[in-house]
Amino acid sequence: MNTVLRMALLTSLVLAPWAAHAQQGNDYAAMLSYLNQSRIDGRTLAGADGAITVNMAAGDLNQQANLMGIANGRNAHIQVDARQQQSNNVSLGDTAMDASATLGGQALNGASGVASINQASGNGNATLNVVTATLAQQGIRETNDEALAASGALASAGGQGAVNSGRSAGTRRVAVEASALQGFDGVLQLNQIAGSGNATANQLSISVQSTP
Repeated sequence: MNTVLRMALLTSLVLAPWAAHAQQGNDYAAMLSYLNQSRIDGRTLAGADGAITVNMAAGDLNQQANLMGIANGRNAHIQVDARQQQSNNVSLGDTAMDASATLGGQALNGASGVASINQASGNGNATLNVVTATLAQQGIRETNDEALAASGALASAGGQGAVNSGRSAGTRRVAVEASALQGFDGVLQLNQIAGSGNATANQLSISVQSTP
């Protein structure tokens, strides 16, 4: 009888650390899943007016930038030179197993102006928004393709190291819910990424001639 009790007690002592370790592993996985979810919701920036910029990242080694420039005058000219680049990053595990980036709720409802939003969930991503506006007097030539290319906006996440976690691919999800952006008026730049090693960029150049 005593032998059976000792064996049962020993078994319970062995199983207890294993169960604690398993629970710890589950908690860690849940934490990683949470850290790879970004969401803009509620009434975030509802009714906002003017220049609106948002950078939101969940994960590691993400690069984000929103750049705006305005020039006004007889010889008005503006040029933006932006470079984002990543390379040779090595991930020891794919922490973006279930990554999501969502714009929902009543976010930006009734807002107006220029809104530039970068939203990334994952690792090693690069996102860039550029807006340039020129108000020139009559007779000044509008921005052409060559001038637009010369502004030099670039987002690159090339050359990333491979991920070899041996786990399932998981899910990647980006979404703009129907309830968001209702009544928005103006220019909207939106980069949404769920995953790793992605690069996205939006570039807008406007040239307006003033009236006499």
